[in-house]
Amino acid sequence: SYAITGEKIFISAGEHDMAENIVHIVLARLPGAPKGTKGISLFIVPKFNLNADGTVGERNAVRCGSIEHKMGIHGNSTCVINFDNAKGFLIGPENRGLNCMFTFMNTARIGTAVQGLSASEGAFQGALTYAKDRLAMRSLTGPKAPEKEADPIIVHPAVRNMLLTQKAFAEGGRALVYLLSLHADVVEQGATEEERKSSDNILSLLTPIAKAFLTETGSESAKHGVQVFGGHGFISEHGMEQIVRDTRIACLYEGTTEIQALDLLGRKVLGTQGAMLKDFTKIIHKFVEANKDNAAMKEFVEPLAALNKEWGDLTMQIGMKAMQNPDEVGAAAVDYLYFSGYVTLAYLWARMALVAQETLAAGTTDVDFYNAKVTTARFYFKKILPRVRSHVDVIAGGVEPLLALDAEHFAF
Repeated sequence: SYAITGEKIFISAGEHDMAENIVHIVLARLPGAPKGTKGISLFIVPKFNLNADGTVGERNAVRCGSIEHKMGIHGNSTCVINFDNAKGFLIGPENRGLNCMFTFMNTARIGTAVQGLSASEGAFQGALTYAKDRLAMRSLTGPKAPEKEADPIIVHPAVRNMLLTQKAFAEGGRALVYLLSLHADVVEQGATEEERKSSDNILSLLTPIAKAFLTETGSESAKHGVQVFGGHGFISEHGMEQIVRDTRIACLYEGTTEIQALDLLGRKVLGTQGAMLKDFTKIIHKFVEANKDNAAMKEFVEPLAALNKEWGDLTMQIGMKAMQNPDEVGAAAVDYLYFSGYVTLAYLWARMALVAQETLAAGTTDVDFYNAKVTTARFYFKKILPRVRSHVDVIAGGVEPLLALDAEHFAF
């Protein structure tokens, strides 16, 4: 064990009396450790030390210094934690703390992705109910509820666009989380080392995409929730503004969107010479090839095939630029992550459309459910997936426009 002194900030539920003990995961530097990140080790520090028989013993030198005043998640106390020669235990090799931490981080990043997904689903449920009840104006093509003084706002294209965006992100995001869960299970329980390694690579590639993309789309969906409600969304009674506040932190938790983007492009893609990306694009390619002669899938398969190829080409272009100037990676990373997220969800929506079509053809009592899947997939491909074009154009703009202005001239 070691005596650890220092401070941690932004620790959710860092101090409470709802559990017998709290165990903190702490990064700290051992005496004589190398400078920088290569000298950081990982420790566990309990709130209460344990007796020899495993029972809870005396209080460790761990104290809550203050409670953060936050924008949202007010139901969770976020603490500054002070360590004053607190007893801590080294876990993992010395000076390899960041590597060990990513074992925890990957699980936490998936959990944060689920938080973003939950925001999309919660905002959608609230907005959908309201849009069916709220009466305002008449449809431009004639009254849809002539017996009422106005039409419910769900008839208006602008409102439908927001609702379908929420639905597409919620259901597409759920499919992505399920895919991650499947590969996480194979990593743990796969029959062969080859299976486990393949799933570990897919999981490594998709985790930063899921964490960043699903939290950003969750934040967008929450914004749409407020917008559908109009002024009623901006007040607290309906819960929409709470989702906006609560989910905003998910874009920051466990590494910001920008950090996830650097992890994806820098470490997972360029750092493996594109090997991890190829593992996933091969899966998409096989799906496309298996369904290229299916007329009902043409509207999904053709754009997916083109974007799957473009994903590799775009990666190569960035890699070539980065050989001349490494800052090109940082300039492209966020837009590359969005491109990756939209294409990943396109693949999953195409899969869902295929299953829905096959189920309808085979006969089902749940016709409306499966028709809605195909219709939402079509909306995603027609109305959301084209966003990739703007991200490709931004990536092509390179790093120069970002660095041309001196920092001291920003205020002018």
